[in-house]
This record gives sequence, C-alpha cells and structure tokens, in this order.
Amino acid sequence: MVLTSVLTGFALSLSLILAIGAQNAFVLRQGLHKEHVWIVCSICTLSDGILILFGVYAIGDAVSQGGYGDILKIGAVIFLLGYAVVRFYSSIAGSNGLMADDQRSREPMGRTVLLTMGFTWLNPHVYLDTILIIGGSAVDMTELEKLAFSSGAITASFIFFFALGFGASRISNFIKSPASWRVIDFVIGVTMLGVAAGIWFG
Repeated sequence: MVLTSVLTGFALSLSLILAIGAQNAFVLRQGLHKEHVWIVCSICTLSDGILILFGVYAIGDAVSQGGYGDILKIGAVIFLLGYAVVRFYSSIAGSNGLMADDQRSREPMGRTVLLTMGFTWLNPHVYLDTILIIGGSAVDMTELEKLAFSSGAITASFIFFFALGFGASRISNFIKSPASWRVIDFVIGVTMLGVAAGIWFG
C-alpha cells in the first residue's frame, strides 16, 4: 500500500503540473537564459512541497470558503497581465536576444526571486491543484499512506521543474538570435494572457 500511495501521489501531481501555464513558461524562459535556474526551480519545488503537505494534512478548504478567492483572483490577473505586457515589449524591442557570446545583462537575483514567488503564490490554480485536489485525494489515507502519497507528489514536482529548467538550458545554444527571442517572448506573453483570461472567466 505504501508503494501504491507513492506512485499515486507521483502520477497525480505530475498530471496536474504538466499543464502549460504561466509558471512553467517562466521556468522555461529562465532555463533558456541560464539565469538563476537553481533558485527558480528550488523555489517552485519548495513552494509545491509546502502546499502539498498543507493540503494532505490540513485539507485547506478555508482557502475556498474563507472569502479570499476574489482577492486572490484579482491579484493573479493583474500580475499576469503586467508580466505579459513586459514580454510583449521585449518581443517588439528585441532586447532579450541571447547573443553568440552570451553577453546580456542578467536580471538581479532579487527580482527573479520575486517573480518566481509571484508566479507560484499568486496562481489560484496551484491552490486548486495542490490543496484541494491532491489534498482531497488523501482524505481517507492512513498517516503512513499520507506520508508516502505526499512524498510521491513532491518528488514529481522536483523532477518536473528541474528537468524543465535544466533541460531548457541544454538547447539554449541553438537559440542565439534576437529574432528567436522575439518569438519566444511573444509566445510567453500570449500564454500569460491566456492564463489570465482563464482565471478571470473561469
């Protein structure tokens, strides 16, 4: 039963996290730029771990019933729209090209950390996935099964984010021109708008 719980948690977490969203697009972009990849992936994984454990052991339905849903929703939409504007501007200006000599100004660590936290903690879907869906799936489990289940779910998050971040960096040598980054930034901007619309109208 323990192994089954581990595999169940792993499969459920991975199936939820594989959906393309703003957070994944941001991690991909950081990986392609080879900028603060360790800290970005670590924050995403640690945040997921905290939320998964909270969901499994507390079933935080207070999030959905405490009257904070609308505030969270508005904050997330504003954040995503703002970042979409930044990416569209970069797409037009062509300022984010990864040149052949890899010479481009790196974003400060503090700004990267804040953006990563924003994409993680201002995303209502992460609460739905980690607290309500993953947490709700563990309601009838024993304490040992909950531990195994949450371990599997957290492991899936760890593997996904680090594979995405460092897997992207391996192909960055093939994406050298500013023209490529115009397309990438435009696609990311569209992704942000799509996620924002899904949150607002969902």
